[in-house]
Amino acid sequence: MTAERTEDVRATPAADTATLEHAPTHAPALEFRPGRWIANWDAENKEQWASSGRSIARRNLNWSIFAEFLGFVVWQLWSIVVVQLPAAGFTFSTNEIFWLISMPSLVGATLRIPYTFMVPRFGGRNWTIVSALLLLIPSIGLALCVSNPATPFGVMLLVAALAGFGGGNFASSMSNITFFYPAREKGWALGLNAAGGNMGAAVAQLAVPIAITLLAAGTINLPVAGLMWVPLILLAAFGAWKYMDNLTSAKGDVAGSLAALKEPHLWIMALLYIGTFGSFIGFAGVFPKLIKDYFPAFSSIGVGTVALSLAFLGPLVGSLARPYGGRMADRMGGARMTVTAFAAMAVITLTMIWTLPLKNFWLFLVLFLFLFTASGFGNGATYRMIPVIFATSSRAARNGASTVATQRLASSALGLISAIGAYGGFVIPQVLNASNTASGSYTPAFYGFVGAYVLMLVVCWACYIRNAHRNGKGHV
Repeated sequence: MTAERTEDVRATPAADTATLEHAPTHAPALEFRPGRWIANWDAENKEQWASSGRSIARRNLNWSIFAEFLGFVVWQLWSIVVVQLPAAGFTFSTNEIFWLISMPSLVGATLRIPYTFMVPRFGGRNWTIVSALLLLIPSIGLALCVSNPATPFGVMLLVAALAGFGGGNFASSMSNITFFYPAREKGWALGLNAAGGNMGAAVAQLAVPIAITLLAAGTINLPVAGLMWVPLILLAAFGAWKYMDNLTSAKGDVAGSLAALKEPHLWIMALLYIGTFGSFIGFAGVFPKLIKDYFPAFSSIGVGTVALSLAFLGPLVGSLARPYGGRMADRMGGARMTVTAFAAMAVITLTMIWTLPLKNFWLFLVLFLFLFTASGFGNGATYRMIPVIFATSSRAARNGASTVATQRLASSALGLISAIGAYGGFVIPQVLNASNTASGSYTPAFYGFVGAYVLMLVVCWACYIRNAHRNGKGHV
């Protein structure tokens, strides 16, 4: 997901500019209809794009990023709230805590599939308004639940599941922005949209511990963890209503999704994406819990009158690394970058396991930040591989399908793979929970993650590096 060079009509020689101005456009003029619907949108038409399309697309991208950012915030709220529950009077078991952490990811990953088709059905602006307002339910619900230590676990789990609304937002937001941008700028726009959303996980883990202890006089005001986001959610919904647009040209592609499901490459890439994005979102969810269990003295660091959790650093560096992973993949090849990322993740995880007996928090933190960084690089690289693979190596491409057909398949595959990869946010906490229940330690789970990374490394190398050399093709 890297920036691509765009053609600038201002650089056109004067004679050519005059010719361009008087040349017939390949698309009718934009038609603005009631309800902020735009007809005749054609991002590939350079004249339309230069005259008004770019500014419209940028305005929609800005509000899309903000709404998706809040989606990730709500999606990750429970990861930081659960470590504060004992101080608020709750007495849940470790098993119950891990279910509260993992349930939002399970629901969010599942919702990504139907959310992909909501933009063509209702319009990008309209669905952004609805999906933003839906975030009010888990935010206010969390505040109500944590205000009473007698709240039953089943109710808490239901409200945690509703936080999955935030996870679904990614799919509809990415789908919407895809329709606004031309192919030559799509990678950069989607990269900004994804990175802006991912940052929500880091901001939630930074801001919540500060907010719940601010003015709390040595205690915690846990309901603030949900209520503090309500004004921003309302602002996002208002901004979408006021400034975003619907495109009549945004069409759903159920047939394309069904065709993509038949491609073996979709399932291979979904496995790899579980390893990269699944690791990012899974470890983002459990990192505050791991810090509290391994180094309780560092779970909450007092800074003046507020408490600060360093857990936010993990998703922060992972989010920032993602676009650079895509950029390096453009230069080195996505498969090579993905193999490198998995190798780094395996080595870092092993080093973390072997250095745990030292009981050095700062070493533990640095190693986990390296792990998040490697997963972020892998994220960008893996996502970059998908359109290349479907354009060159899919069954459709080998059978002579047109570029339009392979792009359609790739677009559908991106949505499905992003949904499947998000299940890693459920798998990682549950594997850690099972390991702790069976052995009283998280170490067996981490060894399992190392084995998974090695397996994914081998799969990526065998399918996309070795086979490419055998067939005389360039790397993907």
